[in-house]
Amino acid sequence: MVTQANPFRSTRTAGFWLAAAIAALQGLNAVRTVLDPQGFATYMGLPVDQLSALGWVQVYGLRAGFIAVLTAVLLARSDFAALRWMALAALLMPLGDAYLAFSAGAGAPIVGRHLAIAVFLLVAALFLGRAAKAREMQP
Repeated sequence: MVTQANPFRSTRTAGFWLAAAIAALQGLNAVRTVLDPQGFATYMGLPVDQLSALGWVQVYGLRAGFIAVLTAVLLARSDFAALRWMALAALLMPLGDAYLAFSAGAGAPIVGRHLAIAVFLLVAALFLGRAAKAREMQP
């Protein structure tokens, strides 16, 4: 009796679900910057008190929307190697956010949240790398 190996299913990997969370959360951030830019700026630890500054919050939101769409496209293609590199490159954002929030006098909970996001991205990169290797091993 010949047994066949189980086919690779991307949705059965932790990397898939961590990347899906990245896409969903970035999409949520994009929506929040449109609906409540001032509230989102405060959430990020960089409150704005001038209407002219709210445009920059929405610029952030457009970029978050791009990240959400790009992540979704790479997920649909099961391109875990690209997602891994994207997660590693994305570390610049929460680390920069933590620095900016700290410099603006944000409290430890906000700075800590940014640092926790950086840890999340590192964990996601680890699992995405594993998923990429598992996918490569499939015939």
